[in-house]
Amino acid sequence: MSRPMPRLFLIRHGQTEWSINGRHTGRSDIPLTPQGEMEAAEQAKILVGEGRIIDPKNICTVFVSPRIRAHRTFHLLFEHLPEIPHHVITEEVREWDYGEYEGLLSSEIKERQPGWVIWKDGCPGGESVEDMCLRVDTMIGKVREHHRLWKEEGKGSRDVVIVAHGHFNRCMIARWIGFELSLGTHFNVEPAGVAILGYNHNNLAEPALNGLNLYAKPV
Repeated sequence: MSRPMPRLFLIRHGQTEWSINGRHTGRSDIPLTPQGEMEAAEQAKILVGEGRIIDPKNICTVFVSPRIRAHRTFHLLFEHLPEIPHHVITEEVREWDYGEYEGLLSSEIKERQPGWVIWKDGCPGGESVEDMCLRVDTMIGKVREHHRLWKEEGKGSRDVVIVAHGHFNRCMIARWIGFELSLGTHFNVEPAGVAILGYNHNNLAEPALNGLNLYAKPV
């Protein structure tokens, strides 16, 4: 019997004040709101644990953004377990660097740069579309190597988890399934939402989106 297909669980951090009002939050270290903390803790009870969708025995590793909103979300999701899974805190999964547009609303950005769309224009002083695509593709390569080792060589565990951010996660979904980065605009990624990325037909060459915004509460 063939081995089950490995998965990538892609989790956005919980609600922050800036995610409520729509300010672009990249480098800024904004904490979760009390509501954000509660939602992440509720997600943990539903999704994380033995026999649940995110089962610790299946986790190979967790990549966590260094920003406090993501790091706190990770701990709220996993701290109820007897042992917190192996995790790596890395800038590789940080949010899109908004550069000069950090902390601004889209309407404020468009006053400076009419017609601005992040998916084609990037951010002056921050990351371009090409920068973001390279960073996301590099991360996807690392995840798929974990998956290959498990599926083809029987090494490690089945699943990888990433706890990151809204734009980063939308980019990951688009690139995972072979779309241009700009098609990430068509995926809504809610605070504390969980996406599942996997494969079709028991084939690592056929990446797929299996689930989006599991149990998240729309803002």
